[in-house]
Amino acid sequence: MSPYFVWALSLALFLLVTAMLCALYRLLKGPAAQDRVLALDCMYTIGMLAMLVLGIMYSSTDYFEAALLIALFGCISSTAMAKFLLRGEVIE
Repeated sequence: MSPYFVWALSLALFLLVTAMLCALYRLLKGPAAQDRVLALDCMYTIGMLAMLVLGIMYSSTDYFEAALLIALFGCISSTAMAKFLLRGEVIE
């Protein structure tokens, strides 16, 4: 791998961690429940992207499978949280 590509992947990982910290701040200090849910959605998306960057960096397919699982569980949890905030119950 070229040194420029390694540098770009390291920079991308650093920026993703910075974005994760910003989303964590919004999760903890959000004025409304909707802000907290949106911050949680951003956190799982950023986590999935970080796993993809690590998979490219280390040339391992295990990271890609983990990113797929994060995306799957994040989508299901977002749907459940939105339904809970809308109706007040998840299971009918």
